[in-house]
Amino acid sequence: MQDFLDVHMHTIASGHAYSTLREMIEMGERRHLKLVGLSEHGPRMEGSCPEIYFCNFKVVRPECYGVDVVMGAELNIIDYAGSTDLSAAYLRRIDYAIASLHDICIEPGTEEQNTQAIVNAMRNPRVNIIGHPDNPYYPVDFRAIAKAAREQHVLLEINNSSYRPNGSRPGSWENGLKLLAACKEFGTEVIMGSDAHIDLDVGAHEYSQKLIAAAQFPEELVVNSDVAKFKAYIGK
Repeated sequence: MQDFLDVHMHTIASGHAYSTLREMIEMGERRHLKLVGLSEHGPRMEGSCPEIYFCNFKVVRPECYGVDVVMGAELNIIDYAGSTDLSAAYLRRIDYAIASLHDICIEPGTEEQNTQAIVNAMRNPRVNIIGHPDNPYYPVDFRAIAKAAREQHVLLEINNSSYRPNGSRPGSWENGLKLLAACKEFGTEVIMGSDAHIDLDVGAHEYSQKLIAAAQFPEELVVNSDVAKFKAYIGK
């Protein structure tokens, strides 16, 4: 499968990652990516950067160190109404947004509540991607999420970190198969993300690719092969 981009990664600014912005971008160039995206955790994540971090991305050149660069955020969904933790003024300053459920920021609810939180977050026009929606800690209705993502023009992430052996979200592989089955049913597009917290993992999508192959998921519904298609999703 052609794989030209990775837009889910964190630098030392997120507080629990271990490489700099330059190191992450340069590794993307070394891995022959055409586009990399930096997506620091939103301010509700313990130890992450405050809102002001997201106000000055204009100083980061859209092409630097040999690769296209977009600057985003991994927002925390903070309630079942789908609210996120970056104000509208700052959301307008970033290129794209991933919205995710993290147990530090929101307790798992019922399947209906978790599903509603994600679907409501998708309705925010600044949200482009739902991060690791197959996390077993948050049971959801995969058909409802896949259908809503197609309707709202939002990508669902196939998160490589989730499927690693001894990873932090055990059970994600089985859920990932269910998610991809629902996406196949509705023709919903997905994006592979490394969720890299160190430069060594930039562009690492090997487990995501194995999951996609195991699910016999159509490669044309995976946007990593087409930078222009991804940029169309984020309006760039």
